[in-house]
Amino acid sequence: MCRSEFKIKGLFLLLAISAGFSFSGCSIDRRMSRKVNHLFKQSEVLKKHYVGFALYDMSADKMVFENNADKYFTPASNTKLFTFYGGLKIIPDSVPALRYIERGDSLIFWGTGDPSFLQGKLKGTKAFNFLKDTRKRLYFAPGRYKGDFYGKGWQWDDYNDYYQAEINEFPIMGNLLEINEKQGKLKISPMLFADCVGSDSSIKDTVFLVKRNFNENRFNYPPVKVPVKYTQEVPYKVSLSTTLALLSDTLGKKVGLINMDMPANAATLYSLKSDSVFKEMMVPSDNFIAEQLLLVYSNQIGQNLSSEDAIGYIEKNYLKELQDKPVWIDGSGLSRYNLFTPRDIIKLLELIYKQVNDQKRLFAMLPAGGKSGTLKNAYPRTDDPFVFGKTGTLSNVHCQSGYVVTKKNKVYLFSFMNNNFVSSATGIRNEMGKIVTYIHENF
Repeated sequence: MCRSEFKIKGLFLLLAISAGFSFSGCSIDRRMSRKVNHLFKQSEVLKKHYVGFALYDMSADKMVFENNADKYFTPASNTKLFTFYGGLKIIPDSVPALRYIERGDSLIFWGTGDPSFLQGKLKGTKAFNFLKDTRKRLYFAPGRYKGDFYGKGWQWDDYNDYYQAEINEFPIMGNLLEINEKQGKLKISPMLFADCVGSDSSIKDTVFLVKRNFNENRFNYPPVKVPVKYTQEVPYKVSLSTTLALLSDTLGKKVGLINMDMPANAATLYSLKSDSVFKEMMVPSDNFIAEQLLLVYSNQIGQNLSSEDAIGYIEKNYLKELQDKPVWIDGSGLSRYNLFTPRDIIKLLELIYKQVNDQKRLFAMLPAGGKSGTLKNAYPRTDDPFVFGKTGTLSNVHCQSGYVVTKKNKVYLFSFMNNNFVSSATGIRNEMGKIVTYIHENF
């Protein structure tokens, strides 16, 4: 055989092998599509409500299976994926804690919306120490945030629940009152509110629960024994006077008030690393952090603190690749006005994956199936999780979107959205787990 013939035959062999690999990949995706379609048709649970699903092979840049993937769904906390991506773009390193200028013997500061200031989980102390240690007189300049204390479309009757803390420009201790039983009595933090909590004989409930008056910081409970080890977090009513009082009380020095627009050259003090804040938002699905982060993003792009401005900026600059224009209203997903399609969430997951560009780092910031966060109970307990993503739950809404790693170590993106069901969310969660686990085990 001459050398030229050998080269030609070798080339044909190489092309044949490459084609074989290519067809093999296509065959796997086609088989997966048929199998997943069969699981959907078999499921009695999924026949009774509005279901959207999209499965995407990132390595092949191909949608494997779609069911109502172009239809809009209420996403609940899947919304936090959008907030997360905005943060990766706008504050990739650290969170700005406050803005300030020094004039003579005075230090004037403005809020950025930073959620970490003495917050229970984040424990941000950098801004606290900065203000406490200065020998200058302190003046807080309010007015950067002109929005409401709740997002659009929030449930007002959840006002007493920890997951619906109010929004403001300078949150302190997560805008929550922490209540704990100690030796049969209640321990209150911040201590400033201790005199605002008391028993009310007019309450006839037999179950102990502290409840705030809707419009003021008065917290009452029924005249029954405090349960041992009782703990509760209740949102306090935010106001300018409350912010000033809490700052003065916690810092141990007077904080004055000044009416002054923030100059463009105001310095920035940074607090925590962004990844740690993103993780605390995503893993336990913290609504408060999500809402405040939108204000932090708007601090980076303009003078005012505005959720609407931040969302508009992210959509215009970073989400042009989405096929379906999202209806994005808040940072947390508490609003029922939010509407996204499964295929848009798939594209978002791909953008997140590429932006982080480090699978280990990305998965560490997300709930892990059977191991951590809101996915801990969605899959069997394990130290070797194969699902990483975000859940979303409201009444009659249960969603799950993220990354599934197969036994062959291939990563697929999925978005599974369930709306308008009247059954228990447990059955739907189990059905989602069944289908995603099948993908993991068989492909």
